[in-house]
Amino acid sequence: MFEEMNAAGYEYNSIFYNSELEDILSKVIICYKLMLEDNVVLSNNENRIRDVLYLNYLNENSVRNKIKLKNYYFDREILEDETNGRTDIRVLSPYSFEDTKAYYILECKRLNAINPDGKSGLNSEYTNNGICRFASKTYSTYYKTNGMIGFVVEEIDIHQNTASINKLLKSCTQSNTSQVLKFREIIPDFEYTYCSSHDLNGDNILLYHLMLDFSKHIG
Repeated sequence: MFEEMNAAGYEYNSIFYNSELEDILSKVIICYKLMLEDNVVLSNNENRIRDVLYLNYLNENSVRNKIKLKNYYFDREILEDETNGRTDIRVLSPYSFEDTKAYYILECKRLNAINPDGKSGLNSEYTNNGICRFASKTYSTYYKTNGMIGFVVEEIDIHQNTASINKLLKSCTQSNTSQVLKFREIIPDFEYTYCSSHDLNGDNILLYHLMLDFSKHIG
């Protein structure tokens, strides 16, 4: 898949940044699995789910040491300097100390079973106020790659729901989609990871998508 994306205009060093982001996302998936093992009970609220992930796992020192996450620092609800965007989770790496614009963004959205193909459902929210924020420069994309996390709060067929998101993308010109969501394995034994690509002023940007199923943990 990277070969296809690179042929569409990515520079060689984008392979490194994609790989680094995949490493970060693999740790997010591990934290997700730890949350399930801990049998967390979550509110049906995007920010509160994000905060449990952020405070109790991504930013918890014992977890960071356990899963070797110390090379990255996560913060939340950051108003970007160069855009009007307020990021859900910003990911800083050692390079961020050399260039303060050099960071990754993880945008979080809830997903449920209501109106998956419609303009008023959470899939539409995921598309219009998630993906399109990267494709319209509401969020910066320094490395030409960022991520989205879908918090699944009701039992759904995740692959089918992803197909519904793709259907919405195809009808949304603002998403500038050059490649709809396609499966991309980040770690073994986790099947709900995808990539999409989007044209942005002549550049091709890559978005990763993690779908984390919390449907049995919403209280």
